[in-house]
Amino acid sequence: MDCGLFQGGREAERKNLESLRFDLKSLDFVLITHAHLDHCGLLPRLVALGYRGPIYATTATCDLMTVMLKDSAHIQEKEAAWLNQKNNPANHRRLQGKHRAPRPSREAEPLYTVLQAEACMRQVRGVAYNTQIQPHPTVTFQLVDAGHILGSAIIRATVKERRKTTQLVFSGDLGQPARPLMQDPTPVHEADILLIESTYGNRLHKNFEQTLDELVAAVTATLKHGGNVIVPAFALGRTQELIALLQRLHFEGRLPKLKVYIDSPLAQRATEITLHHARLLDADAAWLTGTQPMKNAPAAKRGGIEVYFTESPEESMRLNAVRGGAVIIAGSGMCDGGRIKYHLRENLPRPECAVLITGFQAAGTLGRRIVDQARSVKIFGEDIAVRAQIYTLGGLSAHADRDALLGWLRGFHRPPRKVFVVHGESSTAQQFAATIKTELGWETILPSRNESVVV
Repeated sequence: MDCGLFQGGREAERKNLESLRFDLKSLDFVLITHAHLDHCGLLPRLVALGYRGPIYATTATCDLMTVMLKDSAHIQEKEAAWLNQKNNPANHRRLQGKHRAPRPSREAEPLYTVLQAEACMRQVRGVAYNTQIQPHPTVTFQLVDAGHILGSAIIRATVKERRKTTQLVFSGDLGQPARPLMQDPTPVHEADILLIESTYGNRLHKNFEQTLDELVAAVTATLKHGGNVIVPAFALGRTQELIALLQRLHFEGRLPKLKVYIDSPLAQRATEITLHHARLLDADAAWLTGTQPMKNAPAAKRGGIEVYFTESPEESMRLNAVRGGAVIIAGSGMCDGGRIKYHLRENLPRPECAVLITGFQAAGTLGRRIVDQARSVKIFGEDIAVRAQIYTLGGLSAHADRDALLGWLRGFHRPPRKVFVVHGESSTAQQFAATIKTELGWETILPSRNESVVV
């Protein structure tokens, strides 16, 4: 269940290289909850190392993984090429003696390639929500809506062994109820074995309406002072929600007509896929209308905010000349890669500008350092002063907070036999496990890395 990429922190590369060191032939099938890379980003490596079985996910997740995994592979290839260029002895000939750069023992290689990502997708099989699938003679499963991002799923599996039936449930990432675009997470009532995520298990999100007030105040103040609003956002999920919210706030008269630049080809493709699967979303999906690709000609007016998608690097670089009046949304969501770093380099030193942090920032990432009020940050090897206003809008999270997680758990008619608390930073998972014990009286298990458990 899930095959995710480690992101952020110094140990991520080592963990990604070591994660699949087990007998891949022992796998009969793989189930994927959704298309965020921390849940599916190692699938190309899994297949490249020899896995030949089926990979199941919802149809929308399959469509999204097609672009997410190829984009991830492209980044892997570019980073490996950059490292090899940097370490090329020809670039260090002027250095003498002990200052000479050591020659690497071997060239850097990408974790996986674009061709391997494409090959991986040939093993992916799309299934509809609430459909019973039997991938193995002893196993059936259903994928039900997790309310996190488009296509996200809770896994409900039934395993039959020696006349005994065991129900296994994996929450995947659960969404926060009553949010724009996504349906609420599907209630689940029975499980013998439960794996529950804990990303925000130790905190509550800000009130959503208050968060919208903060968004309006941040955008209004920044535009009044002649600056740009820079928004690091995940290409999948958060970007589409931001477009919808800005449209809504404009139509409600709370924001002026905005020029919004989505500087991410991946976000454009994710938005197109989202519109294609709009039947899976709630009524607020209508707010996504009015988007169009960025062209050199003036934007077509559709009555709402003006949304432009940049495609080429040249279009992206032209945004550096926009010194005020723009909302620029770009990836990556944690600021560790992608085009957002260029916009931060240009706008962080400017006190009239603002950076809106709208999602989780993992420890060790550039986004986390900005949230933690660093006075300067290093971008492309250069020290960049942080003078822009920093806003953290916690109420936009696509993850369920502590009370929403507990609310979903209270839907079970009886306590599961075993509850594993997973997918959260160590201290958060420990706190949430203690909360489950206190609030529900359930015993929990905190699995450690590489631990095996017989269920």
